[in-house]
Amino acid sequence: MIQQTEQKRTAGFLTDKKVVILGGSSGIGLATAQAAAAEGAQVILVSKNPARIDAALRELPAGNTGLAVDLTDEAATRALFSQLGSFDHLVYTAGESLQLNRIAETVVDDARAFFNLRYWGAFTTVKYAAPHLNPGGSIVLTGGIASPRPGVGWSLGASICAAMEGFTRAMAVELAPIRVNLVAPGVVRTNLWSNLAETEREALYAQVGNNLLVKRVGEADDLAQTYVYLMRQSFGTGQVLVVDGGAVLV
Repeated sequence: MIQQTEQKRTAGFLTDKKVVILGGSSGIGLATAQAAAAEGAQVILVSKNPARIDAALRELPAGNTGLAVDLTDEAATRALFSQLGSFDHLVYTAGESLQLNRIAETVVDDARAFFNLRYWGAFTTVKYAAPHLNPGGSIVLTGGIASPRPGVGWSLGASICAAMEGFTRAMAVELAPIRVNLVAPGVVRTNLWSNLAETEREALYAQVGNNLLVKRVGEADDLAQTYVYLMRQSFGTGQVLVVDGGAVLV
């Protein structure tokens, strides 16, 4: 376990609460870790890449930790939660850059592989994490707006997002009174788009942003506030919170 000990922790509604963030070493996950830590949480980052965990911990207050785990490995996920013991909130933001192809050009075995982290990784995480959640705890998963608002080439992304919404509702019923909710981001400026060349990426942000009601794409900090809200509130469960700058309306 990697531990960060140089900065000072502040107090807030998550003081003395333990928050486990899978996929927390960059992007929305790291922004959520920073927001939770600012509310006093003890944050445990989980990611496959130890170097990125080290870099992320340098951006967090003292006392936060990180673990390198392959979330597509069921045995490793089971061992992770056996090691961590009880905790208060679980956030799942793990994911890689999606493949955008028309169905005629999609290799089915490649398409299946994307479900391993984004869907099955979340599934096994919830399976092994749920018994360790403290009373009043919550689970916040991650989907997207590709299901209600798909574009050409988004058959894979839309399928994963739809699966995550169904899984969230099913878990809210099955794991009650643990609250289980899902955040559905629109286009957010993160490393999700790192497979694009910089000029192509910036053009995408500009084009999408200009078409949105808020006239910009999202930032990781925008989404982080939604994950923190879903930890803070105590009545909503089985919900999908769309945070997309108005994309599903235009």
